[in-house]
Amino acid sequence: MNEAKKLIVSHAPFVHNGNRIATRNYNIMLAALPAVVAGVYRFGGSALGVLCLSTACAMGFELIMNLVTRRKISIGTGGAAVVGLMLGMMLPATAPWWLVVVGNFVAIVAAMQIYGGMGGNPFNPACTAMAILGISWKLRMNFDAAMVDINTNFSMSYPMALLKNFGPDSVSGLSMNGLLMGAQNGGIGTVFGLGLILGGLYLILRGYVRWEIPVAYLAGVAVTAALFAAAGSGKYAGPAIHLLSGYTLFGAFFLLPEDSSSPVNFLPMILYGLLAGVLTVLIRDIGADVDGVVFSVLLVNLVHPLLDKIRPKALGKVVEHA
Repeated sequence: MNEAKKLIVSHAPFVHNGNRIATRNYNIMLAALPAVVAGVYRFGGSALGVLCLSTACAMGFELIMNLVTRRKISIGTGGAAVVGLMLGMMLPATAPWWLVVVGNFVAIVAAMQIYGGMGGNPFNPACTAMAILGISWKLRMNFDAAMVDINTNFSMSYPMALLKNFGPDSVSGLSMNGLLMGAQNGGIGTVFGLGLILGGLYLILRGYVRWEIPVAYLAGVAVTAALFAAAGSGKYAGPAIHLLSGYTLFGAFFLLPEDSSSPVNFLPMILYGLLAGVLTVLIRDIGADVDGVVFSVLLVNLVHPLLDKIRPKALGKVVEHA
């Protein structure tokens, strides 16, 4: 038999639609661009420096780990660049260089590469890094304290800190339209709510993010906040402040849908998003953390393999022959 005519059989999939991991990652960065530009405009040149350093450090650490572990160089896929950008967007504009470096070391090396690299991480790398930084250097991660020397054209109050420390009356005067347009303190790329919504819609329409997780998460936040506000007799804030401040919108569209740490089936995605929304408000209202999004994402990352065991029934049926 002619060797050239032998049938070569490989494992599935057998048909490829042309999509590439790099294309997805580059589109995620493109979707984040409106919020990034708005953040740099609001916070100034120091914010741009933090974003650039964070992205560069993430790519550098991935390259080093590729060389040390003798894996294929994967820097071109954009996975590390996305992680670095996501982490930079959550940091204060005045974050010192060493904080950015440590955060990216945790995100890329400890939370990603030791599990085999992109696709193998059980937890969101950027959230893992933010949790470590927030626990280790609370003052550096305090947005109001970090931004005290930055001259800006809007109020420097961080709504989540006001809500946690002084109750709902402290945020009652905040304009919801202002919050949506970025008139608040917070992470560099997380204050411009409209930009995050537009970026999220772009990812959903292009098929890079499924709608189930963001919608379920925002619904979980809104419903839980409304229940707390109704039962708390003025002790807790309503849904609007929870939805438009902090990391809520960023978490909905850019953190929770991360491929490796989120479910892939319909019902698990709905439950995953709802649970994250409930946990976010629980942590904010009765927990210790000011924002709650980072830890709620990590908690649902932990249970997502169990949720993904809920699968649709197979089509057809087994026919037994006598």
